[in-house]
Amino acid sequence: MSQAHIGRAVVTGGAGFVGSHLCEHLLDAGAEVVCVDNFATGSAANVRHLADRAGFSTLEADATHPLVVPGRVDTVFHLASAASPRDYLRLPVETLEAGSRGTRNALDLAAEHGARTVLASTSEVYGDPLHHPQHESYWGNVNPVGPRSVYDEAKRYAEALTMAFHRSRGADVGIARIFNSYGPRMRPDDGRAVPTFIRQALAAEPITVSGDGMQTRSVCYVDDTVRGLIALARSGIVGPVNIGSPHELSMRRLAELVRGVCGSDSPIVAVGRPADDPRFRRPDTSLAARALGWRPLVPMEEGLRRTVAWFVRTRAAAAPGEDRTVEPTAGRA
Repeated sequence: MSQAHIGRAVVTGGAGFVGSHLCEHLLDAGAEVVCVDNFATGSAANVRHLADRAGFSTLEADATHPLVVPGRVDTVFHLASAASPRDYLRLPVETLEAGSRGTRNALDLAAEHGARTVLASTSEVYGDPLHHPQHESYWGNVNPVGPRSVYDEAKRYAEALTMAFHRSRGADVGIARIFNSYGPRMRPDDGRAVPTFIRQALAAEPITVSGDGMQTRSVCYVDDTVRGLIALARSGIVGPVNIGSPHELSMRRLAELVRGVCGSDSPIVAVGRPADDPRFRRPDTSLAARALGWRPLVPMEEGLRRTVAWFVRTRAAAAPGEDRTVEPTAGRA
């Protein structure tokens, strides 16, 4: 069953970074939204600006427990999970449970209401890929017992469970594999590259790049990520579908871009690489373009400018009269 209109949507993990932007875009598109979050890694501040909007409500609940949502439900977006390395290494068992019990409860809620489920999976299912770029048909190269496995395997299981519901019970589902989103509302200390580099550059601290910095990622501005999730929800596509930028760059180059946008003179310094850190990461997005009519629209430097500006405003609001940040510039990237 495909649906051009999303109707009333439940977003698990709706107070998280991507989830809060998804809630906002859904409201802008005329949907009603129930934001479900236990605030383990999400923040009420991320959705505070939505509180008075018609059709928006918040349900404080843990997705690893059965979900009860009164009223009609047309679409369930399952985003509840720790997503940054710092969070899933701090909450390893909880991350695995979000991918297993949480996914089961999201699928059960959708089944109860005859709704479509959109699973927010991740590029991490490809692990340290041996195929480049990564096409959805690639099975991945994941260390099942390494420290990153709590996130990688949670999402791989979530995909398997979603497909089992689809094949055996006829569930209406879509699976999105998200690649390295960035943008406003990321926590400065969440451990991911973009917020770490921005925080360090604005504080005039050394920008720390793992190893030689030649490992690559493909970063995608959060508005584009969310448009992809909504396009998948409105389609009848099962997937999985890669949602990310096809433009690949090294971590050193990303650090240089951030430094330029921040107008910072921070040195770029090398630190040790984490275990199982992927060497390459770039999605083949031809399926998303063909089946969903989707492609990322926000250029990287524009996305970085918006993100840096948000970090500057947030830091100034947190410490009025004491802001010592560098003003963002058009960049000398």
